[in-house]
Order: sequence, then C-alpha cells, then structure tokens
Amino acid sequence: MEVSTFIWMFVVLKIPIIAALWLIWYAVREPEPLPEEGPGGGGSDREPDPRPRGPRPPRRGPHAGPPPAPPRRVRTASGRRLVREP
Repeated sequence: MEVSTFIWMFVVLKIPIIAALWLIWYAVREPEPLPEEGPGGGGSDREPDPRPRGPRPPRRGPHAGPPPAPPRRVRTASGRRLVREP
C-alpha cells in the first residue's frame, strides 16, 4: 500500500505539472520569424484611414418600419393646489 502511494505521488502526479510547465514555455517562447516577402507581396502601399467610422444610422425606407414615436412629455404640477370642499 505504501509503495503504490509513493509511486502515485512521485510519478503520476508530476505529469500535470510537467504539462503545465511545457504549456508556459510554449506560450512565452520567441515566435519564429516570418519569411521576408519580396516586391509584389500582394499588400497595398496605401495607409489606412486614420479616422474610425462611427456607427451606421438605422435604415429607413420601403423595407423598414417608421421611426419610433418620441416619448410623451410629463408635466409636473406647479403653483396652487386645488382643494375641494365637501
């Protein structure tokens, strides 16, 4: 019983630790350099637009419904209160 426990603790339980160390090594290693492309690499020499585009406005037209109605205005009571006499 004791020998199997020692084998379990010192051999089998080290496999996940070794796998975790290998995963960390694989994540932090230097990436391999990409091969340099010569002229005519297929990319554009134009610089990208520096201004980000805003969100598109909602579509209105024959395929969309009418715009939603604005919310109703709520008026608050101001001035004198009306008191009804019984």
